[in-house]
Amino acid sequence: MVKKDEAAKNDEVAKSQDAGKISNGKANSKAGGSKANNSKADSGKATSNKAEKSDAVKKQQVDTQESQSGFNISEFLKGTKEELDKVVWPSRQQLISESVAVILMVSLSATVIYLVDKFFSWASQQVF
Repeated sequence: MVKKDEAAKNDEVAKSQDAGKISNGKANSKAGGSKANNSKADSGKATSNKAEKSDAVKKQQVDTQESQSGFNISEFLKGTKEELDKVVWPSRQQLISESVAVILMVSLSATVIYLVDKFFSWASQQVF
């Protein structure tokens, strides 16, 4: 699972870098650039195609490995620990202040709903 995420991330970075190279080559050729600029754009396209093919092969290999191996609890726990290490946990003060804010907003909302309900119940008794 982590390998898939890393591969996808690397794919996006490579594609964005290749797209930047290609767009720079096109801009230079429009501005009267030389054949060298055009060859850079062409080589960027070729590199992009090769990268896409190799990425597709890697993804297929990862998919094949996962389907063959099934569920591996140790890999799952390892991936879970890695993801939890990436979490930015709030400080104690931030946790307390945001919890108080949530409790106050819930209390305020409940009070408003209660008062609106009482008003409509009183109004319905006056009408009927």
